[in-house]
Amino acid sequence: MDSSHVSLVSLIIPSEDFEIFRCDIPITLGLNLSSFYKILKCSSNEDSILISCQDISDILTVVFESINKDRISEFELKLMKIEAEPLGIPETEYSATISITSSEYRRISSEMITMGDTVQIGISKDGIKFEVEGDIGKATIFLKQSENEREVEEEIKINISEPVKMGFALRYLCSFSKATPLCEKINLKLCKDFPLQLEFKIGRSGFIRFYLAPKYEE
Repeated sequence: MDSSHVSLVSLIIPSEDFEIFRCDIPITLGLNLSSFYKILKCSSNEDSILISCQDISDILTVVFESINKDRISEFELKLMKIEAEPLGIPETEYSATISITSSEYRRISSEMITMGDTVQIGISKDGIKFEVEGDIGKATIFLKQSENEREVEEEIKINISEPVKMGFALRYLCSFSKATPLCEKINLKLCKDFPLQLEFKIGRSGFIRFYLAPKYEE
């Protein structure tokens, strides 16, 4: 969760998505994500990665091995003691779910932020509407549910039990778009007075989910 308690991210990678996975007892590790990211950037695209930690250790070990096994890099990252209570994500029955391409989501978020700070997202049986108004003007993007003859890759699917419309901070939605290279399609879920959920599929059954609290007019 970010420091302002507005957004939260949940990453799940099931054990079956790893080539090797071993965890004898459940363990919680506190990571400085900025430092961890710097270490991951030291790898190349073809490297294998081994991440390990002893039961009572305060060190996370990260090993990169080249595809030819002729280069091995090892890093040790100091773990953090996190005093905060573990965050729980309550199960929510979302009233509207939209499936769109990652490229479309990235384009919408980048276009909307040029006009203002807050986007109103409205979903009905007819489609999904993005509206933004700022000092320089306003913009609207409306996406209709795909017709049968459209290409499957470009389909926009809507599953809705009741219409919903809420406002969200565009700087967070643009930040979430950095995950769009992970998959071709994403799911956007809304429910009145609940955080938005944006889901990106990873691997065979993993996912990364972003949650963003709605903005209310003062």
